[in-house]
Amino acid sequence: MSKTTLTLSSKNYSSWSLRGWLLARFAGLPFEEVMVPADDPNAKAEMLLLAPSILVPCLQHNGIRVWDTLAIAEYLHEVKPKAGLLPADRAARAHCRAICGEMHSGFVSLRSALPMNLKGHFPGFKVWSRAQADIQHVLEIWRSCLDTYGGPWLFGADRGMADAMYAPVVTRLKTYDVRVEDPVCAAYCERVLAMSELQEWTAAAQQEPDEIDELEAEF
Repeated sequence: MSKTTLTLSSKNYSSWSLRGWLLARFAGLPFEEVMVPADDPNAKAEMLLLAPSILVPCLQHNGIRVWDTLAIAEYLHEVKPKAGLLPADRAARAHCRAICGEMHSGFVSLRSALPMNLKGHFPGFKVWSRAQADIQHVLEIWRSCLDTYGGPWLFGADRGMADAMYAPVVTRLKTYDVRVEDPVCAAYCERVLAMSELQEWTAAAQQEPDEIDELEAEF
């Protein structure tokens, strides 16, 4: 049997790599990391939102190659159904897929104005109106899920697909010093940041020597 690998790019800058990595960890699927250099043209284009990249993240498992974070999530749900990446209830499962799809294809202003940068911290960062509208919508999604399914995670007691998809937003709010006024959403952010997996990823990001100038906030 061929070994399972997950191809990733920068741990500091690539939110999609983080999502794929969290999904695999939540699913309990052992894998080896294959890192694409951050200066690789395809990886850089993906992080700068200039083009979709089929390189990262990319899961290879039992001879099957799966890329695109949503496809990876659905595949992991099939091979590890007991992991709870998707809710057991059909209505909740549909809700989960909807908000994950929204994260996958939307919130462009948020993702472009506040690029992922785990090593960065920008107190007093000016969040422009379109990005602020995206942030407000994300908070509304979180609050609705937490109220509906009772927490502590977006769809109840288990971490799942939605938590992996929205985790990079939590890191962005911290990086750019965005205060979350809603106490329920603020507590959720703290819960995500405290995850051992995210702390492991962040520690590795801190060790990355490379910088991508275009992704460093300018003032």
